[in-house]
Amino acid sequence: MKEGKPLRPAGGIGRKVRGYFFTGLLVLVPLVLTGYIIWNLFLAIDGILREQVYDLLLDQFGFTFAKKQIPGIGFITLILVIGLTGLVARNYFGRKLVSLGEGLVQRIPFINRVYSAIKQISSAFFSTQREVFKKAVLFEYPRPGIYSIGFYTQDTRGPVQEALEEDVVSVFLPTTPNPTSGFLLFVPKSGITELDLTIEEALKLIISGGAVVPNATDPNAVATESVE
Repeated sequence: MKEGKPLRPAGGIGRKVRGYFFTGLLVLVPLVLTGYIIWNLFLAIDGILREQVYDLLLDQFGFTFAKKQIPGIGFITLILVIGLTGLVARNYFGRKLVSLGEGLVQRIPFINRVYSAIKQISSAFFSTQREVFKKAVLFEYPRPGIYSIGFYTQDTRGPVQEALEEDVVSVFLPTTPNPTSGFLLFVPKSGITELDLTIEEALKLIISGGAVVPNATDPNAVATESVE
């Protein structure tokens, strides 16, 4: 009597099915969520000027195709408006006009403070002449023995540095998983260690909660060097 092949344990098949399922989730979830976010962001931007553009095309120019709205018209118009504004603001008369407008806004109480704060934040994030985050750094926070990753922005100057005896640097400490919010910290220069990570790699590490470690050939090794 021939002996039959041993039966595979049911658990092995179950593990494979679960493995396929979770692999599918790892592939699909980032793709679907990214597409969903981009699409909704596109619709939000498109909706800023879409109604005005179609009203103008239909009422002022009599274009009948404007009766049926086509996604993207508002988005394209907004991009053109931003580009043309930048073009105008870079020539002599445009700079004078912007300067005049800012001068008027600065004379209005409360509004001048709101405008100044928003302009400083916008300049920090959208300026092409400088980078806000210079280096990814490691430092002890919120207490000795616990380390956090932050972004060195500059050597602290002005009243903050003058009020302290030791040299401190300005560090932005982002939150996880939303790195757009965080804290401004003034950390002793001697307590800062520069990480061998780009800003993008450090952001991936922060957003993932430590699950994504760039260039992790040895999980126990972290390449660092002191900030000069």
